[in-house]
Amino acid sequence: MTKADAMSEVFFTAFRALPKKEREAVIERLLRDKEFVEDLIDIAILDKRRKEPSRSLDEYLAKKRKKAV
Repeated sequence: MTKADAMSEVFFTAFRALPKKEREAVIERLLRDKEFVEDLIDIAILDKRRKEPSRSLDEYLAKKRKKAV
């Protein structure tokens, strides 16, 4: 287990030990954090698109340049 895994396990265990009302308060506070919400959205998009074929940055930029012309 990595240090990050261990730390997240400690925090998650503490979170799960909170009464429901306090867990909801923590979640509400997290959802008011713009950067955190953006990260959640990014993770959700990555998870949804995980099985799509990938392409290199060079391919993407070349296609984008063609569309711009």
